[in-house]
Amino acid sequence: MFERYVLLDSVNAVKDFVRIVNDYPFDVDLLSGRYVVDGKSIMGIFSLNLKAPVLCHIHGNQDTDERMKSLIEKLTPYIQDK
Repeated sequence: MFERYVLLDSVNAVKDFVRIVNDYPFDVDLLSGRYVVDGKSIMGIFSLNLKAPVLCHIHGNQDTDERMKSLIEKLTPYIQDK
């Protein structure tokens, strides 16, 4: 599993994030406080507080799956250190 904070602070960032993660077969969850939403759901993401980074869980094996490595690379612009 891949776990990092992501910052989705604009409508375009959310749309781009959803477009990217929907191209891959992995389950993606976004966590903000006690709320967990599907990272592939644009409506779910907009229900979160996006003023601060949210925790992103991508369920898969980043060490052996090349698709996971590709996904992480595409999400690099949104990954934050908290």
